[in-house]
Order: sequence, then structure tokens, then C-alpha cells
Amino acid sequence: MLLHTTSFARAGLVGNPSDGYYGKTVAFSFEDFGATVTMYETPEVQILPAAVDDALFPDLDALVKDVGLYGYYGGLRLLKATAKVFAVHCREHGIGLPKRNFTVRYRSNIPRLVGLGGSSAICTAMFKGLMRFYEVEIAPPVAASLCWRAENAELGITCGLQDRVVQLYDGLVYMDFDRELFERQGYGRYEYIPVKSGFPPLYLAYDPNRAEISGVYHRRLRVLFEEKNRDIVSAMSEFADLAQQAYEALTGGRFEKLPALIDANFDLRHRVFNVAEENVRMVEQARSVGASAKFAGSGGAIVGTYEDEAMYRVLGEALGRIGCRLLKPRLAPPAGAPPP
Repeated sequence: MLLHTTSFARAGLVGNPSDGYYGKTVAFSFEDFGATVTMYETPEVQILPAAVDDALFPDLDALVKDVGLYGYYGGLRLLKATAKVFAVHCREHGIGLPKRNFTVRYRSNIPRLVGLGGSSAICTAMFKGLMRFYEVEIAPPVAASLCWRAENAELGITCGLQDRVVQLYDGLVYMDFDRELFERQGYGRYEYIPVKSGFPPLYLAYDPNRAEISGVYHRRLRVLFEEKNRDIVSAMSEFADLAQQAYEALTGGRFEKLPALIDANFDLRHRVFNVAEENVRMVEQARSVGASAKFAGSGGAIVGTYEDEAMYRVLGEALGRIGCRLLKPRLAPPAGAPPP
């Protein structure tokens, strides 16, 4: 038995970062980048390291640079935590697992630490692999919450649910993390948004040298939210309202409203939070040619709309001048659906 499971990169379109604070978001997964887990049956359980787990450096300077960019941890801990949460969930819910072990390895080409869901992609790909390997069906909303628990509770990584949801559902997804609903059932309300004719073209750009550990940003935000900081609590409500407006616009075919909502999302974030100058510059460059722009995640990558191919070319030139890479993201089809 040789299994391959993949989770794609994701971009928050409107509403983030309110997903970690009982808000609402619209996000999509896209096939240009992904994390793939490979599993096969072996006598013992073995987790193999990937390139990012390498502890071999040509010299001390290379070690210092690597730690400065990416921290001390690779993907092994993500695989371990996901496997533990999966096994405990099955045991607690009376789900019998076949008596067989596996060796697992992963690889990822998702740009690291630029807010494209690289860590959660490893977790969700691992969870998909475990379900297939042990022939277990766990509903996507439950699986997403379990993947979130692997990072949040097991590893102490402060994060929201958005990434795990959209990487298990795929496609363009609306998410409502209403507090009462979430506390009652352990997950929110998730709904596919069909990409209809006339949907505005999307671009994504990232700075490959703008690596930043997103958990640091989210930890500061979590403290302020739990302290009931008025500005933060109000901002989360505003982010959620923008996502609700985006959902209504997209499902109602009023696509012309989307660019302003994307811009408003970043403007709110910039007004309330301490946004790094390098990240602001990416947004300003995109807007200077008429495109809309906001963070795809917590910084290092932006997402937005453009009008036509002429604007896209100028956008590429503007972002290229500050070292950013530009692409047209290929939205992943909803999980289980045939390719379009």
C-alpha cells in the first residue's frame, strides 16, 4: 500500500484574521503549491525528515540564517502531533483501527513562512493520509478542528481554523465561526461559494525573502483579544462583517463589490495593527497600478483582483521591482468534485 495525499496552499480573500476570534472569512485553496504526504505499510511507525528538517549546514553563518528565517522547527512535529490527535480521537470515539504501522514522509513546495498555509497543509495532508491508510471516515468539519487542535493545543501554535477548513474542503469557501455554534459542536458553518462566470480575476504575489513565523503575530493578537482590548474586539467584528458582505456579493453575482472589500480588509488591519513596512510596501505597489490588495495570511504574501491583462503585466513589473513573485492562482476544485 503506497498512499499519496496532498493539501494545497491557501489564501484568505476577505475576513482574516477573524477566524481565530469567532469571526467569518472567505478563503480559497490553489493548486500552484502544495504539501504531499506519502505513507506505506512497515513493521514500525516511522516519520522521515524532509529537507526543511535537515540539521546539516555548511557553516555557522548558514545555521544562523536558517534559524533567523525559519525558527528551530521543521515539519516532523506537525506529523507527530497530527498522528497523535487522530489516534486519540479514534480511541475516544470507539473507532477501531487496523493493526498495521506505517512509514511517512512529506514534501512541500509552498513558500515558507509567507502566510500561505504551509504548516497547516502538512497537517491536513497527514490527516487525509491517516484516514485513507486506516480506512476511517471523519467528516471534514471535524477533521479541520482536529488538525487545528494538533497545532494549537499540542504544539502551542496560536492559529485560527480557516487554513485547515479550506485545505480539507478545497475550492472557494465561506466560513462562519460563530462562538455559540463553535462551542456547541466544535466547528463552524462552512459553505462552498461557486465560482461563476464574471468572477473577477485573482492574482497572488509573495516575497520569498519575507519569512516570518505567523504564530508570533497571532500570539500578540490573542493576548489583546483575551484582554478584551476594545480596538481588537471591534476590529474582529468589522473583519467578520466584511467577509459577510463578500459572501453576499459573490453568491449574488455582484462581483464589482469585491475589490473594495479586499482593500477595506487591509486598511482595517493597517489601522489597528502594527503592519511591517515591507508588507505595506507590497500592498502599496499593487494598488499603485489599480489592483486591489490585502494579505493572503499574516504577511509576506498578498492577494487581490486586477482588471485585465494589461493591468496584470504592469502589476508584475511593479511588484518585481521590490523582489516579489506574481502568479495567477489556479483554484483547487472542491474536494471530491470532478475537475472543471
